[in-house]
Amino acid sequence: MPLPLIPIAGALVASAATGYLAWKNSRSQNHKKWAKEPFPAEWIEILKKNVVLYEKLPEWLQKELHGHILIFLKEKSFEGCGGLEVTEEMKVTVAGLACIMLLNRESSHYKDLRTILMYPAAYFSDPDKEEVRLGESWVHGTVVLSWSDVTSSANDVRDGKNLVLHEFAHQLDQEDGAGDGVPELETESQYITWAEVLSKEYDTLVKRTNRGNRTLLRAYGATNPAEFFAVATEVFFERPKKMKKKHPELYNELKQFYHLDPANWGHQGWEPD
Repeated sequence: MPLPLIPIAGALVASAATGYLAWKNSRSQNHKKWAKEPFPAEWIEILKKNVVLYEKLPEWLQKELHGHILIFLKEKSFEGCGGLEVTEEMKVTVAGLACIMLLNRESSHYKDLRTILMYPAAYFSDPDKEEVRLGESWVHGTVVLSWSDVTSSANDVRDGKNLVLHEFAHQLDQEDGAGDGVPELETESQYITWAEVLSKEYDTLVKRTNRGNRTLLRAYGATNPAEFFAVATEVFFERPKKMKKKHPELYNELKQFYHLDPANWGHQGWEPD
């Protein structure tokens, strides 16, 4: 006699759910353990040298960032491409920038990300098309970065461009399975205001870009809503006072999402008015 399908299906679902909870609890315990490990002094020097934003963080956020970096480097693997040999400096620099976006909020630690591919400089994503790229974020577990552009963009916070922030904003956006410019938010009302504000800001950028106007948010953000979110994230962290002044509603939405207020960090003297 055939076995009843419904009880079997129910048992499989229950087993999968139990397995997922066990994995989640184990991962959480590992994160707590790793975050408490000593943070190497040489890594702090790397952050000071390559991540300008690091020294702008309040001290308590710097300490929290150390824990996130330790977790990130335990979980993610780096692979050199185009002849690049990945060094500890490269790993710490990328981790430091990527983990700034995880501060002061409940984080998945880029749960779907497994591998960071590193090229020495800009690369061809598809040799047949001869399309040059600086970086990419793939839905299924991979980020691709040009090391020369990682460092150049991280060391100049006045330009509102940061390759790592950009690509890892895409990772956050893609965690719900769709890279559409709407990351996972906390409440229904947040989704409503996010749609209203970012749609309005995106439409404005598209119109101004088509007219050839200069804008705080660079023209690449007018490509689509996903790129708009990534570009807005770059400016939020690198030019926060300017964004708060020129785009207060957009700034507030990003402030709520990231649970951070970088306009009140130590930006005096280096962010131009």
